[in-house]
Amino acid sequence: MREAEEWFLYNCWYAAAWTSEIEDGKPFSRTLLEKPIVIYKNASSVYVALDNRCCHRSAPLSMGRIEGDCLRCMYHGMKYDPSGQCVEIPGQAKISSNHRVHSYPLVDRGGMLWIWMGEPDKANSEDIPHFEPLEDPEWCGLPNRCYLHYDANWMLIVDNLADFSHLAFVHTSTLGGSEDYATESAQHVDKLDNGFEFERWHRGSEQPPYLQKITPWPADMVVDRRNFVRMYTPGIFLMDTQFGPEGWDQEAQQPKLLEFRNCQYMTPETRSSSHFFWEYLRNFRKGDNEAGETLKAAMFDGFYEDKVIIEAQQQLLEAHGDFQPRGLASDNALAHFRRVWFERIAEERKTFPVPAVTIKNSVI
Repeated sequence: MREAEEWFLYNCWYAAAWTSEIEDGKPFSRTLLEKPIVIYKNASSVYVALDNRCCHRSAPLSMGRIEGDCLRCMYHGMKYDPSGQCVEIPGQAKISSNHRVHSYPLVDRGGMLWIWMGEPDKANSEDIPHFEPLEDPEWCGLPNRCYLHYDANWMLIVDNLADFSHLAFVHTSTLGGSEDYATESAQHVDKLDNGFEFERWHRGSEQPPYLQKITPWPADMVVDRRNFVRMYTPGIFLMDTQFGPEGWDQEAQQPKLLEFRNCQYMTPETRSSSHFFWEYLRNFRKGDNEAGETLKAAMFDGFYEDKVIIEAQQQLLEAHGDFQPRGLASDNALAHFRRVWFERIAEERKTFPVPAVTIKNSVI
């Protein structure tokens, strides 16, 4: 297992939380890249992210109280403004500039809060990956934005999403279909500087089980299925899925398609645990809550199938560190992503030393 400094890239935007996870008037805690973070929405309706450790005695600020735009530690009463500077200490007039905690750039895009864990002066909100369907009324989402916690390294989740042949074996009765999907749907991977893209077809197939539950078509209708996948660093997965009658891409006038737009964001919690955010949007049965609830349940069933096997992988890798994987031709995408990832980390380390890991080896 690589050390922390070899796993984490800091100068990039990570998914931190859905805005729906942040309750008004209540600080929210989450560990990101082995650092405890507190997020709150202040009186100016601005989301703020700070180190979740009061600079006095390391009390959790997530147990604090929101006061206007500020957050007060409820151990000895120190109050911090959104920049992380302490602006009030009960019983003490002089406040040093060292009485502060780190503040992180935090930006809302389509209901997802993106955090910059590295050098603040390099944070450019224009670099945040924007998934337009999250804000487009033409796309109908699930009843609630979704989150799962994995007891596994986030790169194992990336590996899972980089090779769709697993759908035929892990998700036979949920997201996938017959084993033909693994053997008849070859993919070409476009390798990018920040990830990869690929298109994958499955022609002349049954509608997958999750679609059969909400399809407006006859459930036994044969379809051609197209997936267009993008995976970008640090852990951003976007997918367009289209279903249509057999041969739909060959017809001069394209028939009405059933389409989905899917985003999945993976963020390291620690080296052996991860945050997984996702949303699944559709262009049919819009406003139909029953269809939304059915689709959400089906997606959770499928993602739990992934979670079980990925967490089992993690346990074996931790227990037996001598494992050497044997590559397959289908590893093309994930091998490229890992290469890009570790090259970026090596380049970052030349000018940006690893921030102190605060979860372990704390000094009291």
